[in-house]
Amino acid sequence: MRTMEGAVEIPLAPSELERANEALGEADATEVIAWAAERFGDGLVMSSSFGAHSAVMLHLVHRIAPKTPVILIDTGYLFPETYRFADDLQRRLDLNLHVTTPAMTGARQEALFGNLWEQGEDGVKEYLRINKVEPMQRALEELGATAWLAGLRSNQTDHRAGLRRIGVQDGRIKVHPILHWSSDEVAAYLDRHDLPVHPLVAEGYRSIGDHHSTLPTTPDMDPRDGRILGKSRECGLHLPMSEEVGKSFKSSGL
Repeated sequence: MRTMEGAVEIPLAPSELERANEALGEADATEVIAWAAERFGDGLVMSSSFGAHSAVMLHLVHRIAPKTPVILIDTGYLFPETYRFADDLQRRLDLNLHVTTPAMTGARQEALFGNLWEQGEDGVKEYLRINKVEPMQRALEELGATAWLAGLRSNQTDHRAGLRRIGVQDGRIKVHPILHWSSDEVAAYLDRHDLPVHPLVAEGYRSIGDHHSTLPTTPDMDPRDGRILGKSRECGLHLPMSEEVGKSFKSSGL
């Protein structure tokens, strides 16, 4: 929701946000999703990378709020296996899938700028802005999203370790139903519901992004060590936009 001045108006008052975290901080994931679906209705969306264990969140939402739009950012650089995995899960779970692509094709980007992901931190930042952050912001706007379900877990990165079950990102409510789940709990849920993992997991890929910046890892490594796009282990989608980036989106022709 936007005010007359164009600023995003947060759909929960601070006091309600605190009460929700107190009530749902340790609640079952299904309770959190049910609360979000009732509280935000058509304003609720979900994002999914269709990565290694994405079937968990997709199945949970399929059970509790099956009409929820599921946003997939197709950077144009996903693994072929990711496209097929997403197609399989869409059919299996009857997902309300919304695929969003960058405004500028990968071929055009490479012709104009070269391989941005190979051009240091500034190049990586621009790559993420064009191919991930801007398409996600556009999808959220187009869908009228006031709240966003995400399958982040606190044991994945330092940033995620500091998240709350229900937070705020760029004026929208961000809901993390499986924030406190362990890897064993994720595996148990997949097994209990006979859900597939991404096919590249069998080849040692445990955190899966774009094909040019994802490597397999060994069991003794952190799964995110396989994501080699810059220094950060975050792709930018789950970090608040800086004021500078926000202004850039408004003025950009992308």
